[in-house]
Amino acid sequence: MLRIIPREEKFFDMFEEAARNILIGAQALCDMIEDLVDAEAKAQGIKEIEATGDRITHEIIKKLHRTFVTPIDREDIYKLTSALDDVLDLTEAAAARMALFKIKESTKEAKELCHIILKSAEEIVKAITNLRKLANVYDHCVEINRLENVADTVCRDAIARLFDEGFPPLEVIKWKEIYETLETATDRCEDVANIVEGVVLKYE
Repeated sequence: MLRIIPREEKFFDMFEEAARNILIGAQALCDMIEDLVDAEAKAQGIKEIEATGDRITHEIIKKLHRTFVTPIDREDIYKLTSALDDVLDLTEAAAARMALFKIKESTKEAKELCHIILKSAEEIVKAITNLRKLANVYDHCVEINRLENVADTVCRDAIARLFDEGFPPLEVIKWKEIYETLETATDRCEDVANIVEGVVLKYE
């Protein structure tokens, strides 16, 4: 019976919309970190992008509850939706901290971590776009995992420099939290990659 009932393919369109929105958020974060003039306004702009992501998430979950035959397992749809939402949440959180802490000038490590998030977002878009075919996602997932490893190193070295170079205690607290938030965003990108790869392996 399930074979003759059409599967609802719109989930893939919605995943792609969510992935593109993540990329928009990542680019906005990089633009903000490169130039912190009007940081509060830029952070608010990223918050609005995150709100768009929340809307997409809610639409996917609502559709999941109303759909009889899904293109992939329901549990995988839910996990992927949550993981995509988490990436944007962390992107917005990093921007909010930069504004809240009134950071006037970015460090080279913050810029590097942000660009890793941007590259990861680009790979997420490619992987999610190929998910519809359940093929040609592996290389993108591997690259996201590699980028996350690079981010780990950058974050660790950045925090070490805060202490080694005698930054004022308050600056250490601020930057440590910013670095860790940026690095956690790359962790969430890796979560997306792992879920996508798992879905494809399940259907091979």
